[in-house]
Amino acid sequence: MYKEIYNKAKQYETDTVNFLMDMVRIPAFSTLEKDVCLCIKAEMEKMGFDEVRIDGLGNVIGRIGTGKRVIAFDAHIDTVYPGELSLWNFDPFTPKVEDGKVWGRGTVDQEGGMASMVTAGRIIKELGLDKDFTIYFTGTVMEEDCDGLCWQYIIKEEKIVPEMVVITEPTNMNIYRGHRGRMEMKVHVKGLSCHGSAPERGDNAIYKISRIALEIEKLHERLKDDPFLGKGSICVSQVFFTGPSQCAVPDAASIALDRRLTFGETKDSAVAEVKEACRLAGYPEAEVEILVYEETAYTGLVYPTEKYYPTWVTPVDSPFVSKAVTSYRELFDKEPIVDKWTFSTNGVAICGMHGIPCIGLGPGNEIYAHAPNEAAPVSHLNDAAAFYAGLIYSLGLN
Repeated sequence: MYKEIYNKAKQYETDTVNFLMDMVRIPAFSTLEKDVCLCIKAEMEKMGFDEVRIDGLGNVIGRIGTGKRVIAFDAHIDTVYPGELSLWNFDPFTPKVEDGKVWGRGTVDQEGGMASMVTAGRIIKELGLDKDFTIYFTGTVMEEDCDGLCWQYIIKEEKIVPEMVVITEPTNMNIYRGHRGRMEMKVHVKGLSCHGSAPERGDNAIYKISRIALEIEKLHERLKDDPFLGKGSICVSQVFFTGPSQCAVPDAASIALDRRLTFGETKDSAVAEVKEACRLAGYPEAEVEILVYEETAYTGLVYPTEKYYPTWVTPVDSPFVSKAVTSYRELFDKEPIVDKWTFSTNGVAICGMHGIPCIGLGPGNEIYAHAPNEAAPVSHLNDAAAFYAGLIYSLGLN
């Protein structure tokens, strides 16, 4: 069966590539994904999915099968902006196939995963691999802005709770089983403005926030390490201030913090560490704020959430990791690398918040995510499609 699955993925290569290029032609920035969602919905319907719909947040949800076991495959279908166009050797929204790769914004991060998923669904349906399963294929929105928000909605509002989710973010065709979490914070201090010609009359908020920033730098060196996920990190990413004029002492200042959380670090522990840094700087009264995401989806819905994205790890001895390794070995006749992402994914909500096991495998190398001249190998697209279908076959052998 594995050989038949592999051959079908190769047989449908042209369709997979063409679908990916269709998506790339449609800019799909966070909160602006409507047109690419309609494109994906049409492709799923064309491939004979049993049900395809768009939920209240704008996620595309395709379904194959009605079995008792519920499995999901996820690809976020929003992309980042192309950035400075002079860094690209071609128009990022005019895709091309060259040197064995599909080139264009989103090919790696991560519409390539969606293209392979839909081909996998086609193979699963044609070979009858879904008889024991209800399989969801989700094209999720707003991940680049707020990872996991889409799956918070799917789990809480759509009541879809799979036994396992395959995240199709780029892994260079390795199997991934976790990554560090993250959170976004701001630290605020107040001062007292006065004329800049006599600064001693005031209380300079920039000096205060600068001293806190230096303590944040020291805090980074003290953060926990983990043998699998690596070290937690923190950095000052932005600085803000207010004041009456350029010739005045500023009366308020803030810094934004990018905090990456390794295994065992939590929201509460991270906030406590920043508060301690403020105390060490001499300003225990400083306010530490966890930011909130409340942008409007293309459907018009606002679904607010804290910008806290928990760490997650699926144990290496999980039966889902074991089945993934078996499928990989049978399909490709080699041992997979089992590792982790350096960046964050929707797994922060699926596994980090809701405890649903996740594994990851996706086409493309993550080093090209958010980079100019983004490109995914065609061979990865075929192999990912085969892996997704093969995993369902493997799971069904129980």
